[in-house]
Amino acid sequence: MKRVNRRQFMLAAAVGLCQTATGHAGWPFFGPSDPVPADIGGSIFQNDAPATLWKWSRAADHFSRLDDGAVMCTLCPHRCRLSPGDRSLCRSRVNLDGTLYSLAYGNACSANVDPIEKKPLFHFLPATSTFSIAAAGCNFRCLNCQNWEISQARPEDVRHIDLFPDAVVTSAVASGCRTVAYTYSEPTTFYEYMIDSARIARARGLRNVWISNGYINREPLLALCRVLDGANVNLKSISDDIYRKLNGGRLKPVLDTFVTLHRQGVHFEMTHLVVPGYGDSEEMVRRMCAWILEHVGPDHPLHFLRFFPRYRLDRLAPTPVAALVRFRELAMAEGIRYVYLGNVPGHEGNHTFCHHCRRLLVERQGYHLSVFNIVAGHCRFCRTPIPGVWPADEA
Repeated sequence: MKRVNRRQFMLAAAVGLCQTATGHAGWPFFGPSDPVPADIGGSIFQNDAPATLWKWSRAADHFSRLDDGAVMCTLCPHRCRLSPGDRSLCRSRVNLDGTLYSLAYGNACSANVDPIEKKPLFHFLPATSTFSIAAAGCNFRCLNCQNWEISQARPEDVRHIDLFPDAVVTSAVASGCRTVAYTYSEPTTFYEYMIDSARIARARGLRNVWISNGYINREPLLALCRVLDGANVNLKSISDDIYRKLNGGRLKPVLDTFVTLHRQGVHFEMTHLVVPGYGDSEEMVRRMCAWILEHVGPDHPLHFLRFFPRYRLDRLAPTPVAALVRFRELAMAEGIRYVYLGNVPGHEGNHTFCHHCRRLLVERQGYHLSVFNIVAGHCRFCRTPIPGVWPADEA
């Protein structure tokens, strides 16, 4: 990750990750054998809206007005019903005077220049940089969250910078990036900021990538797809029960998101973090692969990520590498053509092999590509088309 100073950022580069002003003392921590609530989903925050709007406020794109000044947010499947003065489950939306507002518009708490492979996106403009932004908030409560300092915070509780959509795109261009990535926290919660930035980016010749939990309703997703080029969506599990007790959401809306992206022609890759004790079984992997093959086909890359102790699951052991290797082999045997391992440096599961001739196409050493044998979107050796979005061949 390339970091630059604030002066450079103000001249259209990137700034480093923010730090939250709040801690997590007293929060419970769980292991796989501990009694975990059947559903860790959050709830709205009553009477938690600010007294007045601030300059980072914008009326929400997706909500309906109800009786007595109440509103219902229709952005994600939680469909928060907010009375005047209430704040949404994701912490970034409030009802003021019968209108739903986002408080996360233009107040990025993180802006960085990243390699696209970090997202992870392995079949999308490899070896290019992406301008990555985030604002505070998330509509999940994942026990294993890596960025809980910003995902579980209110926009006003984190350090942030003025970075409105025009400035996002100007910064991306000045940084030499080919794409803008909406990432780190959950971009759906800063939807208006994301989609306005994406529209401007598209007009300036940049592409947009969405790194998400996929928990979004169909109407806003279809609008986003019109300016979206790529995505990595985290498939937490193929079990609704695990979604409820590990993440605080439900499975079906996420599966619906994959189907919508597939039908809209958006390139996407799937990430599955293998958390010990939460569905890390061959039976789960077989079910996952069966669903993928039936509904979106074999060509969308699947990444199995190694879990490390984080947040409320800091007592768990890391995922055994042998388990990840076994799951990768199983997924390929089931028919998924491109299966990768994440957080396992040096393993061949980081590389891309042609699904037809099995020759090495892309060798990755960390985020560096040491071998690249894809020519105009085809295997250099057998000319089989390789699914993805590839840079134009300059040879």
